[in-house]
Amino acid sequence: MSALPGADPWEYALHASAVEYPPLDALWEAEIVPIRWLQGLGDWLALPLGVLTHLGSQSVIIVVLAVVFWCFDSRLGARLFVVVAASGMVNYLCKSLLYGARPSWFDAHVKAHADHGSFGIPSGHTQGAMVTWGYLGLRSGRRVMPWVAVAVIALVSFSRIYLGAHFISDVVAGLLLGAAVLWAALRWEDRIARWWSGLTTVRWVGCALAVTLLPCLVAALWQSLVLGSWEVPAEWIGAAPTDPAGHTLTGLYTVSGALLGGIVGFTLLAGRGWYSAQGTVVSKIARFVLGISVVVLIQAVMDVFFGATTGLSASVVSFVAYAAITFWASYVAPELFVRSGLARRPDPSRASVSDAPDGTGSE
Repeated sequence: MSALPGADPWEYALHASAVEYPPLDALWEAEIVPIRWLQGLGDWLALPLGVLTHLGSQSVIIVVLAVVFWCFDSRLGARLFVVVAASGMVNYLCKSLLYGARPSWFDAHVKAHADHGSFGIPSGHTQGAMVTWGYLGLRSGRRVMPWVAVAVIALVSFSRIYLGAHFISDVVAGLLLGAAVLWAALRWEDRIARWWSGLTTVRWVGCALAVTLLPCLVAALWQSLVLGSWEVPAEWIGAAPTDPAGHTLTGLYTVSGALLGGIVGFTLLAGRGWYSAQGTVVSKIARFVLGISVVVLIQAVMDVFFGATTGLSASVVSFVAYAAITFWASYVAPELFVRSGLARRPDPSRASVSDAPDGTGSE
């Protein structure tokens, strides 16, 4: 096929290679066979696996992060949030660049027991489960937790394939990417935390903005300049959503905004002396109820005033909304807990590191 008259040859080549000749088609064709075989075992697995798959979902992980940070171990919760949010940002960036199909989009014979609007590769549920439960399993200090983490990761991975949400290669990519993020976090988090605590305000603000805005800019430019005319390929004979590119971009902006709000909040909280998540059961329950109520309220307000926005505007709104939500959760809420008597500052006289923001102080 010859290039269109007047078209930039380099831009045309990018369009041709990325859109007209998907390199994963042959692999997807092969993977449809085992997916259909698994689904042929019967629909009786759909309900239990549909429940278990949520252990890797964004909504469940958000609740886990809130419970750990507000109610059990603020230092562990803060670090876990940063690792999970950074992993999610990497995941959505990959989705935004790769434009991978989901099995039910590619083949109409695959049942979609779980509907998703974003692109497939790598599997976000699998990567999220690997990072979240893997980190908790290795950092919680409880012997049983690593085995629980392995079981959860395995079940989530299997569920994504059976439910028709992902190809096997999507799940493998999610596992590998999640393992890489987890390894990097475990190896470098202490060094990064010490380096971060030594930055001036201007430098850490600049770093936070760069880390969270750059992936959004890269994805937006890639979609608009390189794949601006992308349409669902004719080879995808299943039921694909109308705008998977838009859904994926919004997902990236959402998790990037959440990471920005969390980084800013945790940094400011450390400057105030941090806070302790210890306390009575009643105080912990009160913290969670108060904290999550405001999260729901912010989300409801954004839905009412900006729910009808579409395209890039919707992505920007999601960025701002989730930055506000995580800033509340990481800074405003803990400060409110302290001032209302639901929590306290760490006690320097006690030799515990569970609530020290840099991992070297005491509760």
